[in-house]
Amino acid sequence: MPSATANPKRTLDPKVVERILAEVREDEIVAMSTDVINIPSPTGEELQMAQYMLSALQNLGLEVTWQEAEEARANVVGRWKGSGGGKNLMFNGHMDTSNTGREEFLAGTGYKPHAIVKDGFIYGLGIYNMKGALVCYTHAVRALQRAGVHLKGDVIIAAVVGEIEKTQWGEFKGKEYRGYGCGTHYLVNHGVLPDMCILGEPTDMRVVLEHFGSMWVRISCKGIYVHTAFCEGREEMNSIRRMVDLMPPILNWIGRWEKKASYGGKKAIVNLGGIRGGHAWRASRTPEKTDLFLDVRVPPTVSMAEARRDIHRFFLLLEKTHTEWGLEFETYVSVPGASMSPEHEMIRAIERNHKRVTGKTPEREVVTWCSDASVLSRYGVETVNYGPSSGPRDKEGEKVRIETLVEITKIYALTAAELCGVSSISR
Repeated sequence: MPSATANPKRTLDPKVVERILAEVREDEIVAMSTDVINIPSPTGEELQMAQYMLSALQNLGLEVTWQEAEEARANVVGRWKGSGGGKNLMFNGHMDTSNTGREEFLAGTGYKPHAIVKDGFIYGLGIYNMKGALVCYTHAVRALQRAGVHLKGDVIIAAVVGEIEKTQWGEFKGKEYRGYGCGTHYLVNHGVLPDMCILGEPTDMRVVLEHFGSMWVRISCKGIYVHTAFCEGREEMNSIRRMVDLMPPILNWIGRWEKKASYGGKKAIVNLGGIRGGHAWRASRTPEKTDLFLDVRVPPTVSMAEARRDIHRFFLLLEKTHTEWGLEFETYVSVPGASMSPEHEMIRAIERNHKRVTGKTPEREVVTWCSDASVLSRYGVETVNYGPSSGPRDKEGEKVRIETLVEITKIYALTAAELCGVSSISR
């Protein structure tokens, strides 16, 4: 086993690069992609997908750990051990899908857990967010092994549960609501702490160094509960009417926040995520309470505590103005933003290998969506989002170009070799 140690800059020998790239096989990537799409795995129902990943990682000869985060829900962690002396790189990807596949209002092919391959694309629920990345991680390691590459540091593939942006609240309880990084929280809480991590979220092969955080807020008002026939003269005490009156100042606050908290060329969007009041089955009663739910996007430069203080100050003014309305305020999600240095060696390696494979330098972007980088960065794990997708979702749903999956598999393989360090090459 002759030595093939990388130089201090960790650049790869061109012959080693050629060997690695030659071992990335499109047909195998397509086959695994269709397999994972065809396994339904909405949040809380990831077990079958986890069992598939367990088998896939065991077939690579990795040291595999089954982390049961809760009953019938497990992370699968595969570790390809290096010879020692190198840095450890994790590829992390969630197994739960953005939707269940059962939504009647999402009719597109790409919103269903049934893979279709046509016109150079793979369609199906999860291929975009983010089963495609799990496929690429697996075949990147396979390519390194087939090329006879032996690394110094460890490569970790973590397939995790519960990343999708959802949470328990009120009567909405159970594992189908436990998302927002619960799997990766369990992962790092139980000893999986690499030096750095690549999250293959659907970035269109852009390098996402920073993303916004998210804070979910409930503002509620109360009213009287009486029969329609007896509300005459008290119509303004209806909690829905009161919420209508609250909306103009709330929208004004939203406008101010979106402007002042903008960052990286992106507006700090506040979504009116939900509103409920009254009883559809008993419209003959005035609603005793109406709730408004907001998703407040928070830039990575602003702490969750600071963001909460801002909207709570505004709420106190509302409360002072409407003392008899029984106003309530609650924050029930707080996921901070994430950022990392553009000078980090992982960024340099990704950009170098992206250009090597595609001939172009990747774009960099700040995004307003959240990822498990929020969790990992709080544990000191430098994390970047960089993954395969092919444009935004449209009415067809999720789809990724096969060429993109192949290219990013090659980039992942070369990047792992650089960052972990090549110790030797088997002939």
